[in-house]
Amino acid sequence: MKIHSFIYLFILLLLIESCSKGSGSNTTPPPAALPIATISDVSNERTSANSHFQFSVTIDKVSSSAITIAYTTADGTAISNTDFKPSAGTLTIPANSNSGIIDVEIIGDSTRKANQLFTVQLSNPSNCTLATSKGTGTIINENLLYFPVDNLGYTTPTTYPGMNLIWSDEFNNNAIDQNTWTFETGNNGWGNSELENYTSRTQNAFVSKGNLIIEARKESLAGSSYTSARMITKGKQTFTYGRIDVRAKLPTGKGLWPAIWMLGNNIDQAGWPACGEMDIMELVGDVPNTVHGTLHWGATPTLHQSKTNYYALSSGTFDQQFHVYSLVWIKDQVQIYVDDILYNTVTTANTAGSLYPFNNPFFFILNVAVGGTWPGSPDGTTVFPQRMVVDYVRVFQ
Repeated sequence: MKIHSFIYLFILLLLIESCSKGSGSNTTPPPAALPIATISDVSNERTSANSHFQFSVTIDKVSSSAITIAYTTADGTAISNTDFKPSAGTLTIPANSNSGIIDVEIIGDSTRKANQLFTVQLSNPSNCTLATSKGTGTIINENLLYFPVDNLGYTTPTTYPGMNLIWSDEFNNNAIDQNTWTFETGNNGWGNSELENYTSRTQNAFVSKGNLIIEARKESLAGSSYTSARMITKGKQTFTYGRIDVRAKLPTGKGLWPAIWMLGNNIDQAGWPACGEMDIMELVGDVPNTVHGTLHWGATPTLHQSKTNYYALSSGTFDQQFHVYSLVWIKDQVQIYVDDILYNTVTTANTAGSLYPFNNPFFFILNVAVGGTWPGSPDGTTVFPQRMVVDYVRVFQ
């Protein structure tokens, strides 16, 4: 027992001596923590000319020594030498400085398309550590104003025997003609429990190379989950009788509801449906091979009447090519056509017992609704954005 006690005492003395040495004034302090570097993400609108993304690399504290970090760009949905110029090298953050810049040149373009991503990858830090080793660059293309459209599909002439072209919008200017079109805006449901917020932004309506583009988007704006555009000629361009041709390519998908239609110019005085409504074309987006032509009338909403019919393609869908949607409108009769094929006629005989409103001036409406009482809401199969492309609106008399 005495031997064991002696051993225990000896070990205890050694521990005491060790602790005493460790607490002396000659103890070497632990090394200072290295600065920590972070790279930013960058998101900017693309322009038609080349531009630059500047990725900021910052450190959490300055260093008395220069810091170096290797970097290289990497493709994502954005492709080097097509969307951006590839770059690689070494970033130096000088001593007593807390940041540096990595510059990446973006190649100019004006084509509206999906936004694109690329990355800047950091590696081999010297005199620092990396909190984030990758910065993401987002090239925003979705608001650009060139949208290429092929011209395939049905077309109609600029002259008809015995008729003159009295007005048209060929959408050949650089912007929507404000002397012809007014934007109706808001998210009030528009009498049909629609879900979109109609805007006057170029994000939702613009002119590109001879076409009007109305674009429906899935995005949050002022309490709505979708945006789109609704354009009218009320008080600017109104017509009574004639042949009307509208050449268009339509959006499709569950919950989409594009329309080309007309309302009586006296709607503010007479109300709907007494003013009359002529739906030259409506499409329910999840039935993309079928369009509907309808006329509405009636003294009050409770006395509303209509006559409708539909036209179905024998093959293909209405988003694949242009088709021409027409009215042939004379006194006491309106006929609705697709590609010069008649499929609905309304005369005074159809409105017997009710005021016939279709001998009065009417104005145009072009819109793409999202949701509503007819198409229902979009679902997981609906792809956004969706676009209605209008080549021309022509009136012959």
